[in-house]
Amino acid sequence: MPKKRTEIPLTGITVKKEDDFSAWYTEILTKAEIADIRYNVKGFVVYREWATITIKKMYAKYEELLEKNGHLPLTMPSLIPESNFHLEAQHVEGFTPEVFWVTEAGSSGKLSERLALRPTSETALYKMYPFWIHSYKDLPFKRYLSCQVWRYETKMTRPFFRGREFHWIEAHNVYATMEEAMDQVKEDMEMAYEMLQEEFAIPIIFFERPQWDKFPGAVATFAADVLMGSGKVMQQPSTHLLGQNFSKPFNIKFVDKDGEEKYGYQTCYGPAISRIYGAMIAYHGDDKGLVLPFDLAPIQIIIIPILFKSKEEALLNKAKEVFNLFKNHYKVKIDDSDDSPGSKFYNWELKGVPIRIEIGPKDLQKHQVVIVKRHNGEKLVVKEENLINKINEIAENYTNEIKHKSLIDFESQIEECYEKDAAIEAINNGKIVACGFCSIDKDGEKCAEVVEKDLGAFVRGKRVGEEKREFATCLICGEPASCTVYLARSY
Repeated sequence: MPKKRTEIPLTGITVKKEDDFSAWYTEILTKAEIADIRYNVKGFVVYREWATITIKKMYAKYEELLEKNGHLPLTMPSLIPESNFHLEAQHVEGFTPEVFWVTEAGSSGKLSERLALRPTSETALYKMYPFWIHSYKDLPFKRYLSCQVWRYETKMTRPFFRGREFHWIEAHNVYATMEEAMDQVKEDMEMAYEMLQEEFAIPIIFFERPQWDKFPGAVATFAADVLMGSGKVMQQPSTHLLGQNFSKPFNIKFVDKDGEEKYGYQTCYGPAISRIYGAMIAYHGDDKGLVLPFDLAPIQIIIIPILFKSKEEALLNKAKEVFNLFKNHYKVKIDDSDDSPGSKFYNWELKGVPIRIEIGPKDLQKHQVVIVKRHNGEKLVVKEENLINKINEIAENYTNEIKHKSLIDFESQIEECYEKDAAIEAINNGKIVACGFCSIDKDGEKCAEVVEKDLGAFVRGKRVGEEKREFATCLICGEPASCTVYLARSY
């Protein structure tokens, strides 16, 4: 007789993703033990073990690519003197409302100058660059930080999407010419495509942001939007052409080949790893829980012996044999807990483990195992002699299968609109709107405010690359259109 078990109720995800995304997302964070919002400082979140392991893997991939492209790592202090911010007027205006200030220290009381918890690192790094850059031989100067930043976000916070502390990478570069700086911006966009689309299987498209939505102090901002498939987008890595807007106030100069002293041209690039992780949860997750790219999963293979009385020792021994086959190549675990098989299946599906290997009494007799792929539920019966090859094949193809299944064609999300009422209907139907716009310079900001108020959407900017759509007039004011822009709702 099989061993009698008390079946644990499968209290999995109780809300369908398509019915209530917010509730679905909250359940995944809690039940998969990804984040804990009970830390007693509002807007600050504890990243649990499962999230932290994946985020460390994501950092490692991004850092490897940056270093391959010539960037070197730095570690900088987290406190920035207030005077640093005032060297660049637009930057201080843009970031001061979001800054956490340190005003007192120890028993000595108030500090002589307020210190900011860095909201971003330009004003810290660029104070140091004049000490390190002297000659054209020092250029290009490419450095990056893997760090945390703090911003007093006043809107509703949501773990990984929007918070008051987030984890990211900043790359800060100096070049001799504007052309070289622009080439770096293009390389930044290529890195974002390589990481987000190829490694993390998240579809993105880059837009040149309008001037009213650019990084404070930048000449131009280019930002990736994740296509969420619901007409909504989520901003991801952005790269900023700074020109000489920071090099002049921070005195970042070099002596060129002709012996003349010149100001450098700068760029900065900021992939927010924690926000990319949130996008990965939101984009790939389903009504069973997480779906993770194979390389990023904390556990890649879970082995579940389906234990029956009198067969337990043999089943556990077989599970250990299978474990030993893969332990040196993958992150593998045996679940030999007292939970029922159904509860074990639910738990590891919830956590997004890519491969499940089941071994029951009949499998022992037939010298086989059952393999289940998490992302599509495909079940395979595999003979023991074929197991290594089959697991290697699944591991090699797993992320590509997610990518081919889930990458959205940008064109399929777009509706061309020539009148505001048509744009309102398209936005309400979950579409991204392409339309004519008077200007993405400051002159167009009033029309952008109408888009936000009447359509509930945002001007994402001009598409980077070839634009095939042309419009004669601005969707909002009716004036001649200077460009084609894209409107979308945003997380």
